[in-house]
Amino acid sequence: MKLNKRSVAHYALSDSPADHTGFLRTWGGPGTPPASGGAGRRCWFVLKGNLLFCFESRESRAPLSLVVLEGCTVELAEAPVPEEFAFAIRFDAPGVRPHLLAADGQVAQEAWVKALSRASFGYMRLVVRELESQLQNARQSLALHRCASQKSVASCSKPQPPDRRAPGPENGHLLPRERNSNGSVEERGSRPVGRDLTEWELQGPASLLLSRGQSPVSPETSCFSTLHDWYGKEILELRRGWQQRASGSQPESKQQNSP
Repeated sequence: MKLNKRSVAHYALSDSPADHTGFLRTWGGPGTPPASGGAGRRCWFVLKGNLLFCFESRESRAPLSLVVLEGCTVELAEAPVPEEFAFAIRFDAPGVRPHLLAADGQVAQEAWVKALSRASFGYMRLVVRELESQLQNARQSLALHRCASQKSVASCSKPQPPDRRAPGPENGHLLPRERNSNGSVEERGSRPVGRDLTEWELQGPASLLLSRGQSPVSPETSCFSTLHDWYGKEILELRRGWQQRASGSQPESKQQNSP
């Protein structure tokens, strides 16, 4: 891989935020000057993206080396000097020497290993795929939840079957029952057997309304006085019919009683 030294140096010294910085002891590696002794060389390291820069000191204006963190693994290792918190950057390519580094303590060692392990584009691709999978699962769960909510709303809005129970009291009174010619009892509001539906629908308060040119479901039915007049006229008609039937049955009873 060929890199432009000026561009790399400019990026290393730019104001772009670094992912991790700190002093590390190094024993050399690909592109790193070898250490003079067994104690290693203490340098200032800057991690930006997948690039690890090595400087002579924090105030240095040019990097000593650069490590591209692609195709490699970061793992704990043993340092040449005892009691060093060392780790190594090992590359998959054959013949490439691992980059041996050591931190000042265990906390710094763990932080560097975590930061370097997450610096490659390969790791970023895995993270993006995992996030895409989670987003797809979340969308599917949301779609299923919306579908279930719509079904529940639709089931609640379905029309209920008509109540076929016996009619209850109307205005505190039970509707009167009539006896037809066959002797069977009919409830008020039910259509008699053998009688035309149109003829039955025109009886009662509806007939009064239609005779006036009004509809039984007109807004005027909300007035109590109007309803009272309508049902009162029906009661008067029923009473008049009962009186006529009663007066017609009296002569017959007198004839039967006479010797």
